[in-house]
Amino acid sequence: MSKLDRRSLLAGAAATGLAAGADLLGFARAWAQTAEWKPEPGASLSVLRWKRFIPSEDEAFLRMVDAFTKATGVKVSVTNESFDDIQPKASVAANTGQGPDMVWGLFSFPALFPDKCLPLEDVAESLAKKYGPWFPSAEAYGKVKGKWIAIPVGFNGGYPNYRISAMQKAGFSKFPEDTAGFLELCRALKKNNTPAGFALGHATGDANTWCHWALWSHGGNLVDANEKIVINSPETAKALEYVKSMYETFVPGTVSWNDSSNNKAFLAGDLYLTHNGISIYAAAKKDNPKLAEDMDHAVWPIGPAGKPTEFQLAFPILAFKYSKAPNACKAFIAFMMEASNYGPWIEGAQGYLCEPLSNYPKNPIWTSDPKNAVFAEAGRRSLAAGGQAPVSERIAAVLADFVVVDMFASHCTGREDVKTAIRNAERAAQRIFRNT
Repeated sequence: MSKLDRRSLLAGAAATGLAAGADLLGFARAWAQTAEWKPEPGASLSVLRWKRFIPSEDEAFLRMVDAFTKATGVKVSVTNESFDDIQPKASVAANTGQGPDMVWGLFSFPALFPDKCLPLEDVAESLAKKYGPWFPSAEAYGKVKGKWIAIPVGFNGGYPNYRISAMQKAGFSKFPEDTAGFLELCRALKKNNTPAGFALGHATGDANTWCHWALWSHGGNLVDANEKIVINSPETAKALEYVKSMYETFVPGTVSWNDSSNNKAFLAGDLYLTHNGISIYAAAKKDNPKLAEDMDHAVWPIGPAGKPTEFQLAFPILAFKYSKAPNACKAFIAFMMEASNYGPWIEGAQGYLCEPLSNYPKNPIWTSDPKNAVFAEAGRRSLAAGGQAPVSERIAAVLADFVVVDMFASHCTGREDVKTAIRNAERAAQRIFRNT
């Protein structure tokens, strides 16, 4: 492979967006010859990542890992954990200086310990030159105080998943575009015994994302652009009242749901409207084609705020400063994000992941099935975790502690009235902002 023309191979692979089998290994070897980061001699890496929801995504990822190892000699071991376990394990590693070299997790978790993260400015700038610019929300997740501490590998578009027949039976010819219509749809679905359900438990992905959408769509915010706590507002009160009205239409048990609960309920035929990535649809196509035929997806409705207020799952990857192979970490991350790897990986994910950079080659996954198309918009439409504020250690702690989710859940279940729910969320935020 020493005579392989890397430039022509890269160009050809990027143009098609495909690299598989022998082609993937050939690309990897050509890439390794002139990679910007040369792994340390004898380097090995351990990666902690979230458990896959789409088996073919994991298979594509592991093929990429195998090609990197064969091309560079760097052995890479991969460990999988649930969404909810990633952040605690990453925090332990950061505090003890022992554990995985890299962690691939959710949202703003690297901002919990920015001083422990290997600076990745060079990797981010290199990728931006090739495929950029970064979407604003992606850049927000990669940076803390203007410095790149993580690379936002992708987004998972979490959008309303619904049964077409149930929506039509409820009297809607198309999915509602505003929050008022959305609530009316939920009420009509309940009346027809085809209910909706959205997570209100400590579901790191599902609950955080839709609850922030609900808050922001009504003009509420936890903090403003200067990190002043502004949760105690009429807009937050309206959001609480709106979500409680929605909750009254839900299937029982949503206050204890984790990130897989709604998937199971929808696929079992107990749920007809929820919020999720494309994993429900992918599973249905494989195991229940009739259900898949009756499914579709929509963007989040617009609320009184008058503009999109989506909060989508972001998947940043970090490398720890304690790693004995920082160059190998950078090389691996850069290799993951090369278009010739990234394209088939996104296809393998069946739309579960979407691009964080604006100029990757067009991927056929978004046009091969019209029901996939909405998920391509997640990176462009999403706000970052802070809403108006920049991502920070404090914002990351608010997410990790489910401050906004618990505010909604406590009011929906009747444990707290509107004023008490808001005041408790305000106090929780004050403690976090005072202690970090």
